[in-house]
Amino acid sequence: MSNDTREFRTGQGVPQTGVYICQSGERVEIKENDVFPVCPTKGEETTWKQEKA
Repeated sequence: MSNDTREFRTGQGVPQTGVYICQSGERVEIKENDVFPVCPTKGEETTWKQEKA
């Protein structure tokens, strides 16, 4: 499965360092082997997609 379209949930491991966008549209750089955080604006669980280069 390609990481280009894959969604990740709060608490999952980050597969590779990059900029990810949450459901609220916030962009965050997250490092490989970290875990996906809660939404930076709502403070709740969310889904993340990697920003395309």
